[in-house]
Amino acid sequence: QVQLVESGGGLVQPGESLRLSCTASGFTFSINTMVWYRQAPGKQREWVATLATEGSTAYADSVKGRFTTSRDNARNTVYLQMNSLKPDDTAVYYCKTNWRFRDYWGQGTQVIVSS
Repeated sequence: QVQLVESGGGLVQPGESLRLSCTASGFTFSINTMVWYRQAPGKQREWVATLATEGSTAYADSVKGRFTTSRDNARNTVYLQMNSLKPDDTAVYYCKTNWRFRDYWGQGTQVIVSS
């Protein structure tokens, strides 16, 4: 059974950093692309970043240069390092993967950026 569990969210002030984690189980993590999304209050879920199997990454323009995604295959975990956080980054952050033609999502972790 595929499971994704996010953690690391919290309340921070503008300019601060957070590192989110997404720990996976139930599939071969090392060969799967992992994707981060976020959903702000009252808005649609939006794509944040993608980390492909071979290590290539892609980022939304809104987070480029501030966010970095990486993976630790030994721990079946993907990370989202978020620096220089802004109030507009406030959202629930989700990780997602596709396994055997089906999308799987974690439960999300809340990030609030506020002074």
